[in-house]
Amino acid sequence: MDITTVRSYRVARSREDLLLAPGEVILAGGTWLMSEPQPATTGFVDVTGMAWPDIEADTGGLRVAATCSIATLVAWAKSAARGGTHPSQVDWPALSLVPAAADALLASFKIWNTATVGGNVCRAFAAAGMVSLCVALDGTAEIWRGADDIRLPVAELVTGDGTTVLRPGDVLRSIHLPAAALRSHARLLKIALAEHGRSGAVVTGRVDPAGGSVFTVTAATQTPTVLAFPQLPTAAELAERVGEAQGYYSDPLGSADWRRGVSIVLAERIRKGLS
Repeated sequence: MDITTVRSYRVARSREDLLLAPGEVILAGGTWLMSEPQPATTGFVDVTGMAWPDIEADTGGLRVAATCSIATLVAWAKSAARGGTHPSQVDWPALSLVPAAADALLASFKIWNTATVGGNVCRAFAAAGMVSLCVALDGTAEIWRGADDIRLPVAELVTGDGTTVLRPGDVLRSIHLPAAALRSHARLLKIALAEHGRSGAVVTGRVDPAGGSVFTVTAATQTPTVLAFPQLPTAAELAERVGEAQGYYSDPLGSADWRRGVSIVLAERIRKGLS
């Protein structure tokens, strides 16, 4: 797509460079920006020049830079799951959700190599695979708002299909996934009406070492649905909570009733798999 309204391009190398002039927008991977006209955009500010480390792991969890590509995160997770060298990686079975969430995207390997984790979260489409991942693992967004640093659960960042609490000029710096969630046993299942279609429902479930469980529904609801239980719920308890969730919607890719029904089915399959 030729973005004919853009007249300027600059690379940000400091926080001060991220102050946007009228008409400027942040550019990272650019896969969405370059996919359709951007009539209000007159300039790109390339945040990849900030040279943030893609992935930082320690005993507290995983910090993923907003500029980390989806392909880089998937490769790192697969390597760490095979036995990474960092001690914190030894007991993180929930890393299995990373490739599963990436596969939930309707995207080719070329998009994986360019699209960023932060861009997918900020675009906040209901079927955004990185939103599914971050919400499932209690991800927290680190947002730069001028000189202020704001931390907000990713589940609260998304306010609708394609909308967020981000203000003009806000910059997503990173996503933090806590070690407590990464140590859980987790599963992700998705469904679409077409074999290679956009996800109509993405459901995740995890059981934490202390015994509590968390189930999430994305893609089927306009905002992420997070359901926490003190232990693994019964089939009836889970079906009731998933069925009562708010925000199921209809579009050409599925009706609200279908999304609700398949979410209940997927959640039960995950529950059985975690039992």
